[in-house]
Amino acid sequence: MNTKALRITILCCVLFTFSLIGTTRAQSTTEDILDDLDGYPCPASDFTCVKLNVPLDHFKANDDRTLEVVFGVLPATGERKGMFVTATGGPGSSGLASADGYTAAFDPSITEHFDIVFFDQRGAYQSGNLQCPNAVATFYSSDSASSTPQEEKVLIDTAKTFSEDCVTEMGIDPATLPYYGTNQSIADLEAFRQAIGDDKMWLYGESYGTQYVQTYTATYPDHVAGLILDGTVDLTNTLSEYYVEQTRAFSDMLQATLQACNDDDYCKDDFADGDAIEFYDTLVAELTASHATVSFPLPDGTKAERQFGMSELQTVVASLGYSQSDRMMLQRALAAASHNDLVPLMREFYTMLGIDAETEEAIAGSSDDYSDALYYAVECNDYAIPGDTPEARAEFYVRAGDAVDTELPDLASIFYGDLPCAFWPGNPPAERPAALTAENIPTLILGATADPATPVQNGERVFKGLSDGYLITMEGGPHVIYGRGDACPDDLVTDFLVDDEMPADRETICEGYVSEPYVELAPVDANDFETPMEALDSVYVELFYIPEYYYSDGSEPVDIGCPYGGIVSVEAADDNGNQDITMTECAFSQGFVMTGNGAFVDNGIKLDVTLTGIKDGYVVYSQDADYVSTILGFYGEEFYDTSSES
Repeated sequence: MNTKALRITILCCVLFTFSLIGTTRAQSTTEDILDDLDGYPCPASDFTCVKLNVPLDHFKANDDRTLEVVFGVLPATGERKGMFVTATGGPGSSGLASADGYTAAFDPSITEHFDIVFFDQRGAYQSGNLQCPNAVATFYSSDSASSTPQEEKVLIDTAKTFSEDCVTEMGIDPATLPYYGTNQSIADLEAFRQAIGDDKMWLYGESYGTQYVQTYTATYPDHVAGLILDGTVDLTNTLSEYYVEQTRAFSDMLQATLQACNDDDYCKDDFADGDAIEFYDTLVAELTASHATVSFPLPDGTKAERQFGMSELQTVVASLGYSQSDRMMLQRALAAASHNDLVPLMREFYTMLGIDAETEEAIAGSSDDYSDALYYAVECNDYAIPGDTPEARAEFYVRAGDAVDTELPDLASIFYGDLPCAFWPGNPPAERPAALTAENIPTLILGATADPATPVQNGERVFKGLSDGYLITMEGGPHVIYGRGDACPDDLVTDFLVDDEMPADRETICEGYVSEPYVELAPVDANDFETPMEALDSVYVELFYIPEYYYSDGSEPVDIGCPYGGIVSVEAADDNGNQDITMTECAFSQGFVMTGNGAFVDNGIKLDVTLTGIKDGYVVYSQDADYVSTILGFYGEEFYDTSSES
């Protein structure tokens, strides 16, 4: 799961105190300490990793079981102020996998004055890598209907089966699973703080990470110098209260995304009847009545008939709700579906779940930097479901969902995401924690009005209970707003960390938007192109935005079945970030078939292809980072050379 009273001291006094706290180390440098802790280069990273051997159970002195937790540190490049620790989201994400990318977005003054710290909490990637990808693929592909007693029974049985299968697939002793909750994990961070020797740390949490750092702050308040919560979880909510609010927020996000499409002429015109909202309602009605059969292009050049239903649609909508770019991708997939082409939605479904399109099985290693298994290992230890037996807990859960089934049936599966916790081996607390006050700890609360995962109301409630809090809200915006290149809030965070400067007002509004500008779909028929240049520009767009490539990180080759036949392969990125492309009878529009080679290079593309279909030809095409296109070659009986025009 992804979480103020007025200040009681005068601002100048707070700033004076804030400027004095931080490290208590007298002589040792961070590099020396990391060396003493047997630090080693983190894989493919600028960070130095440290393995700590910690108790499995921090709260039982006579339990000698242990596990290893890995922390990554990037020492300050200048005068050191202290440690800035980031707790990433999920739960289940790898902080270390994100460390270099996140740090690159920091203002240089942050890396100058702070040791940057990321970590894989117990059970995450380098700290155990608990995984059950096959159980996850089956679970998220299962029918999620919940409106009748029979459907509820199937839902409960599916959740129970997933819980059992996931635990078995992880291959660990189920008796250890109650020790993966946040209360144990924050004690690992405290052990790291003590090993480094700092008295206080600055903490940033995103999404579930806000759950983590709030819990740390409440438990070890004397060791927190400053706190930043981004995409905040209100820990006072029960599990069902949280998910009712979240499901409604996803619905609000979806409606805002569809309305943003209707307000964009390019997007609206790509829908068959010119209305994204009306089409979505039609699609929901059709998929509720029966699954659709999709002729899906496989990366071996053949096609396979696949089924796409409401469960798959809800997964895609939920997965593509987190950012403005994802929401634009959802608009494109729905626009294609309005023309009876559900392949883009199917592509999104496979890509979001890490499923091999050919085998419909989980892709091995595709999700090492995220673990659904750890998600449940943490979540089911942090939140209790009332009931004395698994069956009673499951019954309580589905009864709590009755209102959602009635109000938001098209997104109800979001509410039931934690139903496996009714059957999971865990030891959650009976009571929810008290509201965080963070006495005398300056705190920034960041949120966005279009955030569906941690609805903005969560942060607003936390803000009201804080001793020294500041609320920063982006209009529209993504889930988690810091580090995305927006001056507001990025500058406010930098000023807070580096200069001990608080926002001018208790509440700040940042401008934002719901979705990225829409990118038009390629026409079905290549006869709609006026020139081969126009066709190849469209090919570049479609290749770039096809989900299999768009969501890849460049570390592995990507093989894709082209929409209208043939295949395209994109190789892993070289040291300069360039990727070779091979096309074999590949068509993104009917009648424009390409065979040849090319590359994504220098933030643009180059293609050297033979053309068949409506006309035959051979062309060399390129588009650079400034969107300037050139073409040289024959198409039909015409010769094209636009190199001099550029």
